[in-house]
Amino acid sequence: MGVIPDAWTWLTTGANWSGEGGVGSRLAEHLYLTGVCLVLACALALPLALWLGHGGGRRLGGALAINISNAGRAVPTFAVLVLLSLGPLGGHGDLPTIIALVLFAVPPLLTNAYVGVSEADRDVVEAARGMGMSPWQLLARVEIPLAFPLIMTGVRTAAVQVVATATLAALAAGGGLGRIITAGFATYDTAQVVAGAMVVAVLALLVEGVLALAQRLLDPGRRKRPRAAVAATAPAP
Repeated sequence: MGVIPDAWTWLTTGANWSGEGGVGSRLAEHLYLTGVCLVLACALALPLALWLGHGGGRRLGGALAINISNAGRAVPTFAVLVLLSLGPLGGHGDLPTIIALVLFAVPPLLTNAYVGVSEADRDVVEAARGMGMSPWQLLARVEIPLAFPLIMTGVRTAAVQVVATATLAALAAGGGLGRIITAGFATYDTAQVVAGAMVVAVLALLVEGVLALAQRLLDPGRRKRPRAAVAATAPAP
């Protein structure tokens, strides 16, 4: 038999899904890590990116923040995870993993949100400012809706990266689907290794699909386009 059929047989065996070390338990741990890290990364990156992108006088600070954020992508996540695990935070549950994954998720969130807000259509922004909108109204009602697709692209990128990278937590005694892969390596069970990788890949695709659907449904511009189309095709009085 080939590796893929063997991996499918492993996945369809009920005993591999039950128990503390089963796929179900590891999947729940993986989703927990992904959700917590993504929420924390959004809470850190998005307010800063919106503030920097909205203030024209803060462009220098924004460029500096983006460059520092992008430089952080060059730092290996596993190296950060190991250092945190061996340092003062070692042995404190999932905390080292969460910190490492949050640091990994911040760059795409910060970069996309900052660029989206700072590069919002200047004509629209100036027209809204001329209507007497306050800075807060301008950000909430004009700049964020215009930047929404790019912001969500950053969220989707960060989420998929976190789902894939969270498997490294197992190498530092953390939880998640990576434990299935490392257990397979430890027992020389290739089918289990491939099965674990397949679950991670499918989960990443599902997360991407759900967030893409959410972007489509929540896009503020989506509700305005049908009205604009109706107005454009309506016969002149």
